[in-house]
Amino acid sequence: MEDKWLSWATEIQAIAQAGLTYGEDAFDRERYTRLREISAQILAQHTDLPVEKVANLFCNEEGYQTPKADTRAVIIRDGAILLVRENDGRWAMPGGWADIGLTLSQNVEKETKEEAGLDVVATRVLAIHNHATHNHPPLPWSIWKIFVACEVRGGEFVQNVETTASGYFTPDRLPPLAEGKTTREQIELCLELAADDARPVEFD
Repeated sequence: MEDKWLSWATEIQAIAQAGLTYGEDAFDRERYTRLREISAQILAQHTDLPVEKVANLFCNEEGYQTPKADTRAVIIRDGAILLVRENDGRWAMPGGWADIGLTLSQNVEKETKEEAGLDVVATRVLAIHNHATHNHPPLPWSIWKIFVACEVRGGEFVQNVETTASGYFTPDRLPPLAEGKTTREQIELCLELAADDARPVEFD
């Protein structure tokens, strides 16, 4: 039931934001603003987040609402995948939100340098997943996760403000995962896809 509340509130938020983007009638804009406030209150109630924090996340955006893009570097060595340990002690593939002004390859290469200390070259897209349909904990926003195979050209790990360690892991010896960012199923899939250059991009 909690997932449905999140879904309903997110849909209301998207409708309200579209209305504020394209609506011209002042009274309609007031109604859309109120709908956006209600969606933030619902999300706060069902996520235990302060309504102010939810409002800052959702009510400051402008324009037609679209999914956020999260890029993840898939770096494999001898059948093991590279993961980085975040400050909470959990591990994930290097990556993060797509930045404005960067291409997909530039973004994943930048994130890998920042989090893993490695100079990499993005070679091909392996998969594009909808966050909500791949066993992640539910979130009150829509995310497309893009997994990109990368080749290492140099560099080494240096502890930084985002990550405290890096290492290569096989599926049977995975550390505790940051499942909002990387799941066991995605690791297994990426290892499978990366091993076959003829495999098409998996999406949805």
